[in-house]
Amino acid sequence: MTDLAATYGIPASWYLTFTAALFCLGLFTVMIRRSAIGMLIGVEMMLNAASLNFAVMGGYVKEPVVTGQVFSIFIITLAAAEAAIGLALIINVYRVFGHSDVDKLTSLKN
Repeated sequence: MTDLAATYGIPASWYLTFTAALFCLGLFTVMIRRSAIGMLIGVEMMLNAASLNFAVMGGYVKEPVVTGQVFSIFIITLAAAEAAIGLALIINVYRVFGHSDVDKLTSLKN
């Protein structure tokens, strides 16, 4: 495997800065949004940042291992399952209560 900095001229610090900014943006979205769909989008952004970080750092390893790419595929699979279950729950809550505002949901009783 070749070094990405030597091949493309992009240092690892740029990737780390980008993934840290993407993770912080996702965390900010989860903390600020009131709707469950907005929070779900923030969680997806954080998972994408972690996945990108694993994939990029896997390319910087000198040995021919694919650990970073395997973790990245695992995170993508986890994110797809989380999105499907999360959207199903949000749709169910919207059907029962008529909104998806997390602050207004105090109990799951009808």
